[in-house]
Amino acid sequence: MTGLVAPVARALGARRGELPAVLLGAAMFFLLFTGYFMLRPVRETMGIAGGVDNLQWLFTGTFVAMLAAMPLFGAIAARVRRRRILPWTYAFFGSHLAAFAVAFGIDPGNAWNARAFYIWLSVFNLLTISVAWSVLTDLFSVEQARRLFGVVAAGASAGGLLGPLLAIRLVGAFGHAGLMWLSLCLLLASAGAASALQRWRDRHPLPEQEPTARSRPLGGSPFAGAGDVARSPYLLGISLFVLLLASVSTFLYFEQARLVEASFPDPDAQTRVFGTLDAIVQTLAILTQLFVTGRIARRLGVGVLLVAVPLVAAAGFVWLAFAPVFAVLAVVMVVRRAGEYALVRPGREMLFTLVPVASKYKAKNFIDTVVYRGADAVSGWAKAGVDALSQHPAVAALAGAGLALAWAATGGALARSCRRRDAPAPNPDGV
Repeated sequence: MTGLVAPVARALGARRGELPAVLLGAAMFFLLFTGYFMLRPVRETMGIAGGVDNLQWLFTGTFVAMLAAMPLFGAIAARVRRRRILPWTYAFFGSHLAAFAVAFGIDPGNAWNARAFYIWLSVFNLLTISVAWSVLTDLFSVEQARRLFGVVAAGASAGGLLGPLLAIRLVGAFGHAGLMWLSLCLLLASAGAASALQRWRDRHPLPEQEPTARSRPLGGSPFAGAGDVARSPYLLGISLFVLLLASVSTFLYFEQARLVEASFPDPDAQTRVFGTLDAIVQTLAILTQLFVTGRIARRLGVGVLLVAVPLVAAAGFVWLAFAPVFAVLAVVMVVRRAGEYALVRPGREMLFTLVPVASKYKAKNFIDTVVYRGADAVSGWAKAGVDALSQHPAVAALAGAGLALAWAATGGALARSCRRRDAPAPNPDGV
């Protein structure tokens, strides 16, 4: 590495020969998140248009749709060559995105199309992002993950920053259907970056990885992911962590919808608010991912990544209980989401570098999708029930604080389990 390449690589934590992989991984996430975050503000506006009091029904519909999608993904993961799982999954969702673009082009104001799109995008984002992380946990070693996952995740935040800005800029000229066609192009480009990353690993194989393994299907049942989780205390712990993460997110999401509806009655203003919050979140996340995440993981360990944000979220809920206004909610939401992207998500993915290959795809995607959306659905109804019984937002906020503290405790336990798994095996000969 000469010239400008060596200083750039050192600044990003990359070693000799790793910079192309870092840039390809970041590009994969950048393209995927740009396309998704162009459509996210539209989805949020559609959710409010359907009635804030009905959000729990959309969350339940999303969970049902996820249950239907998982066997299809399981079949792809079992029968398709491992290196082709991501392209096949993205092609599957790309065909749906094209169909939505046609439907919105023909009838832009159809309420059922809007509801279907809300549910579909909520399934799409979890599965496509989860598969992208599965590829990274498959291609990078544990040691590389600690150094590089934060930097690679910065590509996601950069896309998350550009996406809403493009939506604000282009929706007037292209309409929702036009944004969907553009998102489809970005999704296919993301699959191309993932394929290039696979070819890089072919040229630089891991010592412990069989060279032809990624060219074979994983095999097994389409439902194997659920079974793997049920049999593994470690994976059950990750499931509990994700369940609590999703519950905390849902409580904040419902508060966000309630306060945005009250503070900004105009739908266009709501879309701009959501886009602005997304832009602030991603800017903070990029700076943290580039310069902080990797250093924390190397020097302080994965535990800090998993515990810090839940503790901050608990404090934010307490603040919101005493000051239930939009300005406070915005600060708590921004800090929680930026921390999740910059710290929690890379730390969570590092946990999967220590599981068998099949679990990196099947069990991981079961946790990231079915467990996450199931928690969304249950906590959505729980939030609606708390609001109905208490008639005071402070009660829901304090309940959210309790969930956040449980989330932090689970993160600490997972970090300890991770250290035990990653510890070198004892040498009985003492050599």
